[in-house]
Amino acid sequence: MKKNLTLSGITLLFCAAMTQVGVAAGLEKVTVRLDWTPWAVHAPYHLAQEKGWFKDAGLDVDVEDGNGSVSTVQIVGSNDHFDIGQAALASMVIARNKGVPVKAVTPFLVRNDIGVLVPADSDMDGPADLKGKTVVYTAGSLEAPFIDSFLAAGSLTRDDINLLSVDASSKAATYMVGRADAVVSTIPFVYPSVVKERDSKVIPFADYGLDMVSFGMFASEQKLAERGETISLVGDIISRAWEYIYDGNEQEAVDAIVAQRPQARLDKDVLLQQLEVLKEYFSFEDIEEVGEIREEDWQRTVDTLNTVGYLEKELPASDYYYSGD
Repeated sequence: MKKNLTLSGITLLFCAAMTQVGVAAGLEKVTVRLDWTPWAVHAPYHLAQEKGWFKDAGLDVDVEDGNGSVSTVQIVGSNDHFDIGQAALASMVIARNKGVPVKAVTPFLVRNDIGVLVPADSDMDGPADLKGKTVVYTAGSLEAPFIDSFLAAGSLTRDDINLLSVDASSKAATYMVGRADAVVSTIPFVYPSVVKERDSKVIPFADYGLDMVSFGMFASEQKLAERGETISLVGDIISRAWEYIYDGNEQEAVDAIVAQRPQARLDKDVLLQQLEVLKEYFSFEDIEEVGEIREEDWQRTVDTLNTVGYLEKELPASDYYYSGD
């Protein structure tokens, strides 16, 4: 990470933010819809709540869990209740290309986190090695159309493997108990959940020309027009919270998730390992700071989604993100 953030640095940032939004007028209400039930990618939201960083910035932020990135994009794009969504931003790009009026605000993970998980002691190291294997996935999920391009990189088609579709909630368990040789999924989410029962290694899609931005914040065009500065402020808080977390405060972040979602019965060890795996997808060695908009990231995303046939319209990469104008 090129930028090390201290707690005092965060405090200074939020003190400046307080001046901007005018705390004297009372806390400004903001609603956020997340992508899924609680897991480590939500850590900065829960940490900001626990440490009072939203309130320090004059904000009263309500964070609601979700049931999938696609659902969150559709809800935030069409429902006036939510100011902000967090999801896999490829889902947002696809929806915008189809006419849903949403734009990215703050990308966090700038590398594609989808891949294939295979047993650590297997001889499977690339797509060609999946020939004749049973691969579990979820039909209709974001990763599904990538499978064909991934297999093609190994000169395979779907006919060369046994592709088993199951519900998203059953994917990890199906692989973990040995009913499949491999599983296609969001790696930071599934890997820590199965590795204790079935030691595994990762074959990233990004290594085979299928790279794109991953999780981040977005909002509807209507909300951006009405509350662009406030939404950007939340993005700044979450970005700096990510930097704080990876400045040696991972355990504090895990404790915050559990404190904010006590009914979820979360495993702190799994959450901690999810944070460790997530770190790779931020590409800290390449970025100046978390949350920055880089044209090359978005062009790479558009190119990848075009490769798998997700996009119908030809729109410039800059059409998919909010520039503050």
